[in-house]
Amino acid sequence: MGKRTWQYALKVIVALSLFVSVLSGCGAPNVKDTYPLESVSGSGNSTSYVYRAAGKTVPEVAEELKEQREPEQISPQSNERMFLVYSDEWYHLQQDPAKKEDTLIEIDSKRYVEQNYSSSFLKGYLTATVLDALFDSLRGSGSYRGYSSRDVYRPSQGQYRAPTVQEKKVIPPITVERKGSVTRRGKGSDSSVGSSGSLFDRGSSSSSPSRGSISRDRGSSGSSIFDSPRKSYSKPKTRSGSGKISRRSRR
Repeated sequence: MGKRTWQYALKVIVALSLFVSVLSGCGAPNVKDTYPLESVSGSGNSTSYVYRAAGKTVPEVAEELKEQREPEQISPQSNERMFLVYSDEWYHLQQDPAKKEDTLIEIDSKRYVEQNYSSSFLKGYLTATVLDALFDSLRGSGSYRGYSSRDVYRPSQGQYRAPTVQEKKVIPPITVERKGSVTRRGKGSDSSVGSSGSLFDRGSSSSSPSRGSISRDRGSSGSSIFDSPRKSYSKPKTRSGSGKISRRSRR
């Protein structure tokens, strides 16, 4: 392979790497395939989806989402709530009041934020530039302040509900690691898996394993084809003799 071929291959690899990095940066962070869907509100272009990040704080989830894709704006770090603003969605991270070790991830469309949120409430977390671009000062806004306080500050449009079976199928929950068993077809075979989940740990309750042996067939003389060769052999006996050659004469 020549030098030019190597240079061309290197350029192709670099181009593919850049293409993959661009694709990974497109769209919002992949929350839908990571955390279970808990609640849904709205329809059409005005929607709100709430997910639960069990055992994670608000700053931890915010950092996780930020690493997937840099937001246009992020609110100051807080253990109670944080906002991550993207071009088409707003992420409102809230500490669950009933279970403080969990974080609620509320993903709102821009239309939902515009129709329901209190602009004065958001001013404490985001810059005026973002809010002015979203809210019309002539129309005002709602009084909503997030899913965690929905019973006090209700959204103007719609109510939250449990997701349907179809919505859970479209947006699957986080994959849970489970233990299973492997069965083996055959008569008299032990197909159980040990308590540790290993195929090699069958437990002591099973019958004792059978043991086999390899026997070597020996002849009547007691020798075997596997015996070591003899070190010495007797030489065969030879005979020496004398003879003569006669020539037949012509008559």
